[in-house]
Amino acid sequence: MAAGAKKKTAFFCQECGYESAKWMGQCPSCHAWNTMVEEPVRIVSPGRSGGGLSGGSLAGTGSTAHRPVTLSDADLSEEPRISTGYSELDRVLGGGIVKGSLLLVGGDPGIGKSTLLLQVTRNLSQGGHRVLYVSGEESLRQIGLRARRIGGAGENLKFFCETDLDVITDAALAEKPEVCVIDSIQTMFNPAVAAAPGSVSQVREATGVLLRLAKEQGITIFIVGHVTKEGTVAGPRVLEHMVDTVLYFEGDRYASYRVLRGTKNRFGSTNEIGLFEMRQEGLLQVENPSEYMLAGRPLGASGSVVTCSMEGTRPLLVEVQALLNETNFGYPKRQATGTDYNRVSLLMAVMEKRLGLPLGQQDAYVNLAGGIRQSEPALDLGIALAVVSSYRNRPIDDKLMAFGEIGLSGEIRAVSQAEHRVQEAAKLGFTTVIMPRANLRGMHRPEGVEIIGVAGLGEAIDAAMG
Repeated sequence: MAAGAKKKTAFFCQECGYESAKWMGQCPSCHAWNTMVEEPVRIVSPGRSGGGLSGGSLAGTGSTAHRPVTLSDADLSEEPRISTGYSELDRVLGGGIVKGSLLLVGGDPGIGKSTLLLQVTRNLSQGGHRVLYVSGEESLRQIGLRARRIGGAGENLKFFCETDLDVITDAALAEKPEVCVIDSIQTMFNPAVAAAPGSVSQVREATGVLLRLAKEQGITIFIVGHVTKEGTVAGPRVLEHMVDTVLYFEGDRYASYRVLRGTKNRFGSTNEIGLFEMRQEGLLQVENPSEYMLAGRPLGASGSVVTCSMEGTRPLLVEVQALLNETNFGYPKRQATGTDYNRVSLLMAVMEKRLGLPLGQQDAYVNLAGGIRQSEPALDLGIALAVVSSYRNRPIDDKLMAFGEIGLSGEIRAVSQAEHRVQEAAKLGFTTVIMPRANLRGMHRPEGVEIIGVAGLGEAIDAAMG
């Protein structure tokens, strides 16, 4: 560009990446308000075709990569997966890492994203895989101190502290790693884009360069993404559409547990979760989440009931706690932690209408112990039993587990995968299970467990409390 020439700018939506020549109050693509920001448009230098990936350097990817083919010409064989060394992470990924995939890992600051990826890269390098860890936020000394704390790093693991994507892609083409980690995408910049690192243009263009590098060179790339105060990955929403897998690290940074949840996965289910525990030596996987979530449960206390929810193919036993107290005000207070507040209010209205319980004069507090948030309808019966137990101040058997969806007429409706829930309860020593009667047909009943099928809420309460 000639000296003194006016730089060309455009307006981009921070939510979806929509580009416009003028500012608009509402994005015409995603209809979000006040998300348009002005940034310089991309200027491509003559010698580069996308941040360091020249056309000739990627010519060895196969002759069919640059011409249309029919589906019969495509290789449809199952891609071999690489184990991360953590069964919990492999479960969320659908069985392991897929070669040439692009994965986005988001989470709150200090939640453990860098620690988890450093442990994964250590496991991969010790398994003989070549790994490149690129950090744009920490120095080599800082990474070394963390690596020493979690148990060191393998010989096949190399570190690179750089933010220039041209330099990073050249290093990746030279090193030819099988797995590469970019920590984080908001610190990377493409010299061909005249915008600051972390801006909408830079994040979008940098992700595009990494996507091409992953697909054409067969390198699996993990991208660490910062999150906004709303809990979404900072930058344009198109970032999540470009990658193959989106993983979110959830949990309180001051608590010991961490939940890894997949919200998008082109190679597996998006309903799976992995549970980790943060310790001094790093993140340790929790292989039996149900037992972990029920640890420290009070015995013989009213308002405490164990129920079961499904996370993908995994049954997860959680404790529902309820506390009811006569209100001192004209309007009773309702509070729900870990589950949907509106669902709790609906269930209390059903119990007041169908069972005649005077809950309108009671302050109600419902909590799912352990901090994991659940909203599955199968939790309804557990919540209802906990509320009635607290209202009557009568404890429910500690070896009883209940699940089922409650309708507005007070009926107990069938739920999915009931047999898996019962088997999980039997494995943890529960002797009585209250469940929908509609799920009993053709179900295998484990030995030592009494299964009580109920059709209505009143029948369930009588079975649980006599």
